Amino acid sequence: MLNFTQKHFLITGGTSGIGLSTAKMILEQGGYVTVTGRNPQRCTAAQRELGEHAKVLQNDASQTDTGERLANALNPDDKLDGLFLNAAVADIAALEEVNEDSFSQIIDTNVRGPFLQLAALSRFLKKGASVVVTSSSSVYEGAAMTSVYAASKGAISAAVRCWARELAPRTIRVNSLSPGPIESNFRDFLPNSIKEDFERSVVDQVALGHIGSSEQAANVALFLLSDSASFVTGSEYAVDGGLIMR
Repeated sequence: MLNFTQKHFLITGGTSGIGLSTAKMILEQGGYVTVTGRNPQRCTAAQRELGEHAKVLQNDASQTDTGERLANALNPDDKLDGLFLNAAVADIAALEEVNEDSFSQIIDTNVRGPFLQLAALSRFLKKGASVVVTSSSSVYEGAAMTSVYAASKGAISAAVRCWARELAPRTIRVNSLSPGPIESNFRDFLPNSIKEDFERSVVDQVALGHIGSSEQAANVALFLLSDSASFVTGSEYAVDGGLIMR
């Protein structure tokens, strides 16, 4: 059994999908969570759903003050048992359609955001704390029209290994979660017909033959955040139904 009693975790991108499922599970096991989201309506809904042992903050990982704002929202003497850097955005576009704005939105949110957040929150991490960063199976799929998103997640996967080495003297573990096709609102930017075609093309490559649930991915995140993974660092855990076979 995983023990989260009286432990405090901060989850970015925690108002929906994998982040929200992880927050719920931590609360069910006696822990406390601070979660972030960009959308004010989702933040309000998440606060109602998570209840009094959760704190929901509006925070945009693409902004240059994302880390500073999170650090200022914590009390100076707060200590975190774990940090789940999960906030991200996705888009698909042909190479010829990539422009400065679309490139910056993905890179600023998916790469710069976690860097600034971890830099600002590092001092709040307890000895023995765990950091989990969400990567993606897209890093290995080589799918057309996903190059910017895949590159952003490839960069963060590389950073995780460096962070694991750097924080090891403080007994802080850093690992990445690499989801494949998971039921969430993450692809809601796509028109329904394109979204269905895209998901079908991915599912056709999944060994288990179906999309996973956010709870299934959250279960792996919980393991990595827990003391049960106390000898695991610098690793990447795929939750993809056998899509990339890594």
